[in-house]
Amino acid sequence: MSAVRKAQPDQGERLLVIACGMIAREVLAVKQQLGLDHLDLTCLPAEFHFYPDRIPPAMDNAIEKAKAEGYRHIFVGYADCGTGGMLDRICEKHGVERMAGPHCFAFYQGMDAYAKVADDDMMSFYMTDFLCRQFDAFFMKPLGLDKHPELIKDYFGNYKKLVY
Repeated sequence: MSAVRKAQPDQGERLLVIACGMIAREVLAVKQQLGLDHLDLTCLPAEFHFYPDRIPPAMDNAIEKAKAEGYRHIFVGYADCGTGGMLDRICEKHGVERMAGPHCFAFYQGMDAYAKVADDDMMSFYMTDFLCRQFDAFFMKPLGLDKHPELIKDYFGNYKKLVY
């Protein structure tokens, strides 16, 4: 939340958030709750989480496009999300900020709360509203579990806890 306020432009100027499609509803909820009428949202495909190497070049292109459209204030609605620091390089290149943390589950919990439980949660399966709504599209079909349910234990059998 403080990151949105920090990135807030002067009165009357638009702020574009380029976010992961997985958190679009949450960004829109914050926009509505706080009355951030100056905030616009565009999203990159949520499927990029299967291919984190696609996030940085797509973000680079999205920021370039936003600048060409006249946006002067841009905020990246992603954590690192498996990019290994590559997303940070894109943010630095364009002088924009992103959400803090290794992944969205960390900023959903709050960075301090996440830091306290991160090591203990290594055997936890994190679930969001988006993943609940899109479970078939993000897990069953891509992992082949719709055709090979016997693999469910291979994929999920080591988890000890579900964090929602």
